[in-house]
Amino acid sequence: MAEDLTINNGNKEEQYKSLIPQIQGLLIGESDRIANLANITAALKEQFKFFWVGFYFVKGNQLVLGPFQGPVACTRIAFNKGVCGTAWAQKESLIVPNVEEFPGHIACSSLSKSEIVLPVIKNGEVVAVLDVDSDQLDTFDQIDERYLTEIINLACPNF
Repeated sequence: MAEDLTINNGNKEEQYKSLIPQIQGLLIGESDRIANLANITAALKEQFKFFWVGFYFVKGNQLVLGPFQGPVACTRIAFNKGVCGTAWAQKESLIVPNVEEFPGHIACSSLSKSEIVLPVIKNGEVVAVLDVDSDQLDTFDQIDERYLTEIINLACPNF
């Protein structure tokens, strides 16, 4: 079933508040994790024009690329490596205003300038991370963290 996304051009918080009910609508009645995460990444990319947005799944001692929108990406990321691996190891969200200043940053694309990574935690363990990149410096803040966490919580029943 095709869905149309209504793009909101307000401030960042207004955009998230408009997007979240639309994401909820996309998830209703669909139990497939990949389908739901694919739609979440598409909705985020369309609304915010992020450079890259996607999920990585924990598989053994690595993060493995899952549904995403944007240019080709790193397929595997080791535990505690780069922003994604560090967020996994620390079990906390990381906001990086300038990826060039993050020790050990993994440059999947030289066009990425800032990043936010949020762990998806189930039963106390990180099962995935949501990674969002911007081609602009200092794109992400506490508003992004708050609403992206809410979006992850919508997706969590599928993990």
